[in-house]
Amino acid sequence: MEQHLDARIVERGKEFFKSISGEAPSIFNKGFWTGKVMDWAMQNEGFKVQLFRFVDVLPYLNTSEALTRHIREYFSADGADVPPVLKWGAGAAGFGGAFTGMLMGKFIRSNIEGMARTFIIGENTKEAIKGLAKLRKEGFAFTVDLLGEATVSEEEADAYANGYLEVLDAIAKEHAKWAPLADSTGSTTGPDSGQDWGHTPKVNVSIKPSALYSQAKPGDVEGSVRGMLSRLVPIYRKIVEMGGFLCIDMEQLKYREMTLELFKRLRTMPEFRDYPHLSIVLQAYLRCTEHDLDDLLAWGRAEKLPFGIRLVKGAYWDYETVMAKQNGWEIPVWTRKPESDICYEKLARRILENHDLVYFACASHNVRTIATVMETARALNVPAHRYEFQVLYGMAEPVRKGLKNVAGRVRLYCPYGELIPGMAYLVRRLLENTANESFLRQSFVDGAELERLLENPQATLERELAASPPPRPPLSAQTSPDGLPPFVNESMLDLTLPANRQGFVNAIAEVRGKAGGVIPLFIGGRDVTTEDTIASTNPASPAEVIARVCQGGKPEVDAAIEAAEKAFPAWRDTSPADRAMFLHRAADIARRRMFELSAWQVLEVGKQWDQAFHDVGEGIDFLDYYAHEMLRLGAPRRMGRAPGELNHLFYQPKGIAAVIAPWNFPFAIAIGMAAAAIVTGNPVIFKPSSIASRIGYNLTEIFREAGLPEGVFNYVPGRSSVMGDYLVEHPQVSMICFTGSMEVGLRIQEKAAKVQPGQMQCKRVIAEMGGKNAIIIDDDADLDEAVLQVLNSAFGFQGQKCSACSRVIVLDPIYDRFVERLVKAAQAIKIGPSEDPANYMGPVADASLQKNILEYIKIAEQEGKVLVKRTDIPAEGCYVPLTIVEGIKPHHRIAQEEIFGPVLAVMRAGSFDEALAIANGTRFALTGGVFSRSPENLAKARRDFRVGNLYLNRGSTGAMVERQPFGGFKMSGVGSKTGGPDYLLQFMDPRCVTENTMRRGFAPIEEDDDWIG
Repeated sequence: MEQHLDARIVERGKEFFKSISGEAPSIFNKGFWTGKVMDWAMQNEGFKVQLFRFVDVLPYLNTSEALTRHIREYFSADGADVPPVLKWGAGAAGFGGAFTGMLMGKFIRSNIEGMARTFIIGENTKEAIKGLAKLRKEGFAFTVDLLGEATVSEEEADAYANGYLEVLDAIAKEHAKWAPLADSTGSTTGPDSGQDWGHTPKVNVSIKPSALYSQAKPGDVEGSVRGMLSRLVPIYRKIVEMGGFLCIDMEQLKYREMTLELFKRLRTMPEFRDYPHLSIVLQAYLRCTEHDLDDLLAWGRAEKLPFGIRLVKGAYWDYETVMAKQNGWEIPVWTRKPESDICYEKLARRILENHDLVYFACASHNVRTIATVMETARALNVPAHRYEFQVLYGMAEPVRKGLKNVAGRVRLYCPYGELIPGMAYLVRRLLENTANESFLRQSFVDGAELERLLENPQATLERELAASPPPRPPLSAQTSPDGLPPFVNESMLDLTLPANRQGFVNAIAEVRGKAGGVIPLFIGGRDVTTEDTIASTNPASPAEVIARVCQGGKPEVDAAIEAAEKAFPAWRDTSPADRAMFLHRAADIARRRMFELSAWQVLEVGKQWDQAFHDVGEGIDFLDYYAHEMLRLGAPRRMGRAPGELNHLFYQPKGIAAVIAPWNFPFAIAIGMAAAAIVTGNPVIFKPSSIASRIGYNLTEIFREAGLPEGVFNYVPGRSSVMGDYLVEHPQVSMICFTGSMEVGLRIQEKAAKVQPGQMQCKRVIAEMGGKNAIIIDDDADLDEAVLQVLNSAFGFQGQKCSACSRVIVLDPIYDRFVERLVKAAQAIKIGPSEDPANYMGPVADASLQKNILEYIKIAEQEGKVLVKRTDIPAEGCYVPLTIVEGIKPHHRIAQEEIFGPVLAVMRAGSFDEALAIANGTRFALTGGVFSRSPENLAKARRDFRVGNLYLNRGSTGAMVERQPFGGFKMSGVGSKTGGPDYLLQFMDPRCVTENTMRRGFAPIEEDDDWIG
């Protein structure tokens, strides 16, 4: 930046601060409860976290008992008293008794609700109109934004849209009475003297587009835009009729592309082409925003259409960063605050340079940013009527006052709506105010020097970098305590990237072109064909044959076992490092073929794009993780430290492993079991499910390309009735790895327990056999999260996961609200072929499964009351109705038996203890979930919800290798958890060798011996 311009910016900023000297935002005023609490929160991080979490749950605490209990749980753990700051102003009242506790609870609730109201213009239309009129009398313009809960259904989307029409109707009755606002000179003259400041409409509305369509998702940009547009057009039409202005807000990154397209679509509609008062929000903290701005400017010039831009820093930094780290994506936001400030100033200049095309709304509380925009506009001779300033209602009162005095054109962003969504908005505002990087905090609380506050952000960044320790290397470059490189999960599918969406389209077309061929067995490194074949078909279109798979019988099993026996000695004696190398090589091959491998699942078993991709990703994780684990376990370990002897524990493979894989995770589970056996030195006889045999052949292709020695991996599909028992009982098979139903798993254990003639060792069985998984909805659960997560856990991949939620147990106080929203959400999702990313649910994997699920739906209808039964499903294909029933009791079959389909039982509980008893009351113990904001109930669930994988405040599916080792107990299976540190031990036998090192009374002393001195 030019030095003289920067000097003017600093001087302008100093003048600004001088004009508001001695003032502070009301939220920091220590003369009031809010200011006291904020001050304490900024000094005590633990209190701050608890406070914000309590604020979040407060609207759900509808009884004195619930309120008092949560205050105790959040603020007086371990018997300590409630922090004095919360009781400030309440006199001598405390929590010494029920009555005083009730009074204190009311006092705290009243203060927090009062705090929320400082950021909300009104809880209803009447209050909002009154508040807006008051602001205008004070000389401030407004943009009104309707707060709302997350839209989980189309009915809620309608309600959100109707809420805007309602407030617009109310404004329409009043806005003609409002005199136009004058600018800083007192003038209302301009292009239109009937408008504010002579150039902009008095009515201004902001809208979050994701709330207009419950099915919006990045994988279906076109469908999402159409869904949003259908509700946005009537709202915008009403705004245009009133001569108003609409701004389309930018939300989380996952909505970015569809929001930009929505804006363009609306702006170019013939009905609105001649109306210029439409703007879009851009977020300076996103690394991609500079590209988006360039694209918008080029588009606007090409279309010859003026438009507006509101430029903000961004409100979802924590969310975007956490999601990126969890999912293995590049972080999409600038990671240091000065970087966002630099980007903001750069983008602001670019917008101002195009003031003939773009009307600019500078939305910031940062005096440096504001001064930069003022001085840059002055340097570029930008007319005053081409830009304005915006601040949030209830925040930065001194800043808005100073802006009004200097610029005159100040608009307040005014949310209105009920306190439940209002509390979520309040938490975001509190986080902004109390963050260490907050400009308002630094200016009005910490008392930072003006030179620092007004410093060029480039200089700030350089100073921070110079003072920072060296950056921590990425996880992939670090070394774990055992000296090995750390395991890193494969990245999740990011459908915000157009290349990934196109990757699926191309891969499905490619796979479809290969479909229909004959798939041989693979035994001893050679293809083997048989006359007996089974056609594997597309469950969405059974006439489409995916492959004709040769079927093995007893002779093929014998041949495979002979090949495995021949390969075993050399493979057993291959070093762990070399065996691990083959797995890493296989992982690289699968990674290269990611979209193709996913496409086979979309077509053969009906998995949605993301479900298929994550199945393949999990398989890659198994390959890499088990390779990593074998290196850890492969080195002999010294036991004991007594001098004069050496004791070494090490492992050897058990022998031939029969791997019997399921169809529901046909790549991940199959290759995970096979990889575990192979890397530990055991040859594999792999029997895939007949429903997913073509996907099973992917393993053959991968291991063959990886160069695995002949006989180490043998692909032997076959009819279970012909060769299933024969494989399990074969005397040369040392272990069976199985994933499937409880009935088959128990049969395998029974068969394996009987010693056959010639059998030399006890067979080991590792069996993962399913579940009857429950999610508990506590009376204080966040329903925005709970409804969507239960929906995904129950109906993702048509409920065909052993971890799927088949029971949701809801506490009485929240039952009606939860069920109402769940039912509406289930009625809104789209059902159809999984290759169309618009569809939430597809067909079940096979006609036999379809028949079984339909029988269970009949039972559900007899045992309970049907809340949802989606009969609007395609006539062709293996579809079943998404079904939700209530009135189910713990003894009912629907509450006890695994269905493996989209059937959900809703059960009512009077207390959290009763909910736990119901959840634990089946033969299974695989996964479970709890949605609660009660610290005590979450702790109780950790202790007493007895399942293999318990998820708190998230759905019950989607375990990740290493992070969430997976597996259960009781009738859910036998063996250690897949993807965990104990899993490989099951495939090996431990040995210990002891050597006496004493010779003639002399023993060499090892460095780590327990020796004297």
